Amino acid sequence: MKNRILLLTLFVLSVFVQAQQKQVQQDSTEVERLDEVLLSATRAKDKTPVAFSNISKEELESTNLGQDLPILLDQMPSVVTTSDAGAGVGYTGIRVRGTDATRVNVTINGIPYNDAESQGTFWVNMPDFVSSVEDIQLQRGVGTSTNGSGAFGASLNIKTLQPSSSGYATTTNVIGSYGTRKHNLSLGSGLKNNFYAEARLSKIMSDGYIDRASSDLSSYYVEGGYLDDNTSLKAMVFGGKEKTYQSWYGTPEAVVKGDLQGIQDFIDRNYLSQSEADNLLNSGRTYNYYTYDNEVDNYEQTHYQLHFSHQFNKQFSANLSGNYTRGKGYFEQYKNDETVGDYFPNDLDADATGDAIRRRWLDNDFYAIVSSFNYKKEHLNLYVGGGYNKYDGDHFGELIWDSYPVTVPIRTNYYFSVGEKSDYNAYVKAEYTLNYSWFLFADVQYRHVDYKSDGLSSDLLPINVSEKYNFFNPKAGLTYTIDNYNSVYGSLAVANREPNRDDLTKNPVLPNPERLVDYELGYKLKTLKYYATANLYYMDYKDQLVLTGDLDNVGGPIRENVKDSYRAGVELQAGYKFSDKLRLDANATFSKNKIKAFDYVVYDTQYDPNTWETVAYEPVVTSYENTDISFSPNIIAGGTLRFTPLESLNLAFISKYVGKQYLDNTSSASKSMDAYFVNNFNASYKIQPKWIKEIAFNLLVNNIFDNEYVSNGYTYSYYYRPQGSNDDAITENFYYPQAKINFLLGMTLKF
Repeated sequence: MKNRILLLTLFVLSVFVQAQQKQVQQDSTEVERLDEVLLSATRAKDKTPVAFSNISKEELESTNLGQDLPILLDQMPSVVTTSDAGAGVGYTGIRVRGTDATRVNVTINGIPYNDAESQGTFWVNMPDFVSSVEDIQLQRGVGTSTNGSGAFGASLNIKTLQPSSSGYATTTNVIGSYGTRKHNLSLGSGLKNNFYAEARLSKIMSDGYIDRASSDLSSYYVEGGYLDDNTSLKAMVFGGKEKTYQSWYGTPEAVVKGDLQGIQDFIDRNYLSQSEADNLLNSGRTYNYYTYDNEVDNYEQTHYQLHFSHQFNKQFSANLSGNYTRGKGYFEQYKNDETVGDYFPNDLDADATGDAIRRRWLDNDFYAIVSSFNYKKEHLNLYVGGGYNKYDGDHFGELIWDSYPVTVPIRTNYYFSVGEKSDYNAYVKAEYTLNYSWFLFADVQYRHVDYKSDGLSSDLLPINVSEKYNFFNPKAGLTYTIDNYNSVYGSLAVANREPNRDDLTKNPVLPNPERLVDYELGYKLKTLKYYATANLYYMDYKDQLVLTGDLDNVGGPIRENVKDSYRAGVELQAGYKFSDKLRLDANATFSKNKIKAFDYVVYDTQYDPNTWETVAYEPVVTSYENTDISFSPNIIAGGTLRFTPLESLNLAFISKYVGKQYLDNTSSASKSMDAYFVNNFNASYKIQPKWIKEIAFNLLVNNIFDNEYVSNGYTYSYYYRPQGSNDDAITENFYYPQAKINFLLGMTLKF
């Protein structure tokens, strides 16, 4: 039904566009000015003393060929991206300055997007969302106050398309390696009597580089509104549905390296079945552990947003926004040799064994209201804002099939828990320009978080959490403009962050919230022909939550606080315009990321060699000092050489270097990922025949030198040895191999 409504909307808009005899004339500066009211309170400006980068829809256009949003941001400073399926479609991830997505605050039109409980972001739920994006701002470090989860490494601020002054219709069709396809249709009415409407419908499919790591993704975006010189009212509905074959398990290190003896050793010590062993031996680096036909993640998410902005006079403007997000879905798993007691421990036949197919569900609702008020007069710019968010989420599991010799309740919840989270924040920001050279910035935020959860976990353990947090996050800085080309800035910012759901429900010891003090010092040089920036940062963490190797009651990994840790580095950016046809842009980050003192835990299982029964199971603790933080390369660099031989032809050579990364916090070379250097080629060609506004051809060739590399992974260690033995610990490393040379070719028609 929903797809039919969307198709009808698109058809009506198409007819309207074609019927227009005259484009609506509207002052585009007024459209842009009112649209900026929506995000002015949370965005950094040119003189704001924080490290940030902007990327526009025009810059994204030639590479927006179906890959997820994180992959399209790969060239931004201090950014590292990864793809589970290896080709940028499906589950993807982003890290900024080494911090993962759970610590990157994401807002869409000022509305929080991070999952309230896990604090992560799942872009697979909104495929092709970039096609409806006007621009994106990435603030590195704590940044300015924003809504939603605490920014603990970066903030990603996304603004959807601003209304077009004239009607349009656009369609893009893409084909590529690994069966990748993208098809979308976008339509807009243009402004007519101050009203407008726009819509997009997209479909993306890919087989994935990793075996069976397919993606079947659909999304939509519909917006309508009213706009005059002083008022903007816009309502939008957007969302997506994804069905992604799981590739979360990763590929064992021996398989990635083609080590046949190592593969056989892995088979032997993990007691793999013959079919599992055959899969491991015959798959190569595209190995996928999962072989069940429907081992999928199936989730749907819909966002409803309403935004009202008004310019009362030259000094005063305000914005009020509301949001409701509905999400529901599951991942399905085939489980071998499970006991009835794994699901129904009170059953009389709890020891009965068999196979089972289970689904683990999320069913959640998220409500948000945010507002901001701006007063601007002469040298003063004052913002007062904040928001309230409410999350209700059900977690439950069911069996949909089994081979047990006894009857078990199919499609009955074998576990159920409820998570409720409310989040309130308020901030005041002031910007003051003194003597035209000094720009002073002050920002104070109060945030209150209340989280409750009760029921049973997926491991059938009781959950009873009720925690409240109150955070005070001050920020201050200044920028000094030396002349028309040079400026320097400095800032100090504090951020606090609550533990996530897993920290609160799995950890036997209640963890402390995390605290970050961020020091930034920078220099900017900008002329018409070249630019350069340098930003020094020192991010001082207290009670940062990290994986220590410790386990919960059922053997799952848990995070624990480490007292002192830091990230320190310098971010460099430069660009030079050699001529109207040739320019070079580059960035590099050099950093140290350290935990000052760290206890690593490996569990020692000893067994009786005669009976194979476990006789001891206890932790072995090793202390480390000044050790590297996992997934935090000391060097990240990127560059783009762009050549425009013709006005209609644009060629770009794109390079990315990521230094060595450790899989855990022990700085162990045996648990690390090698540095990699990847190069891509991008070409776009546009023509404008009389019968159509524009035809654009876009080509993206990824990894043009066909390198074999991995961009993500995980590790765990354990002892499993005969009683009294001194055998070394066993370490298992798993990696996520990325695709070798591959391409995406698209054609866009603009009417």
